[in-house]
Formats: sequence, structure tokens, C-alpha cells
Amino acid sequence: MKRALSVLLVAVAAPVLGQSMKAAPPSGAVGMLRGSYTYVEGFITKAADQVPEANYAFKPTPGVRSFGELIAHIADSQYTLCSRVLGKPNPSPDVEKTKTTKAAILEALKGSSAVCTMAYAIPDAEAHGTMKIFGKDQPKFQGLLINLTHDWEHYGNIVTYMRLKGMTPPSSQPPSK
Repeated sequence: MKRALSVLLVAVAAPVLGQSMKAAPPSGAVGMLRGSYTYVEGFITKAADQVPEANYAFKPTPGVRSFGELIAHIADSQYTLCSRVLGKPNPSPDVEKTKTTKAAILEALKGSSAVCTMAYAIPDAEAHGTMKIFGKDQPKFQGLLINLTHDWEHYGNIVTYMRLKGMTPPSSQPPSK
């Protein structure tokens, strides 16, 4: 009986102990969004790095943003939404209107991503606070969610732009080791 109890104890305790040795999964609602944000932000940044400067002017059709304008738009939106979540002024307004070179756009993208990384680190309790979005008071959580869905939406555009130029988007590349 003691042996059976010992085997049962090891069988139950081993997975629990093993989990504690791995990185903890994101906790709470904001943590879940943070996981997805980190994922898409990595894809967007990697794509912006990989696309040559000559292709930053590429437009699949005349009525849409160029690749560079698209990346600048993402940076602009991230700065706007994430700085509002943090209750701080936008440190770099009008990126889409003022940044035109790959280097300047990448710098703005990385800066906006740093602001969003701070925004996605707020505790769940703070995410219930409000901020202005489209002229209305909304929970900060809503601002994080809008930013996240906006980033994923435009990553889909990035994939199309890259495929049209014969490039493999980051989400289709083998993982780096």
C-alpha cells in the first residue's frame, strides 16, 4: 500500500514540479493580450527589417498605403493607443505624416513597440480604468485590445505585400534557433 501511495504521489507531483521549472504562462486578461502582442510585434518588426528600403514605396494598388506608410501607420497607432493606456502624452505624434525613410520608420516602430510593451505590462486592475478612444471613455483594456487587433489586421497586409514581392513573411519562416 505504501508503495502504491508513493507511486501515486510521484505521478501527481512530477507534472506540477515540472511546470514550475518552465516559464510561467501569462496570467490575467492583460497577460493573455501581452502574449499575443509580443507575437505579432515580433512579426511586424522582423518584416519591417527584412523588406528592402526600395520596397518601402511599393503599393499593390494605387489606392492603398505603401509598405513604408503601412509600417509608419502601425507605429502611429501604437504610440497613440499605448500612450493613452499609460495615461501619458504621445511621445511621437504624426509618424505616418513625418517619417519617410526606412531608418526613420523602423526607429518609430521600435519606439512605439517599447511604449506598448509598457502598456501591456499594466496590472488587470489598472486595465479597468478609462481612457479616451474615438472621443468616448473606454476601459484601458479596450485600448489594448484595439491595438492588438489593429496590429494583427495590418500584419495580414504586410504578409500580402511581402508575398507580392516574392518574400516569405516572418510567420511562414522556420523558427530561428
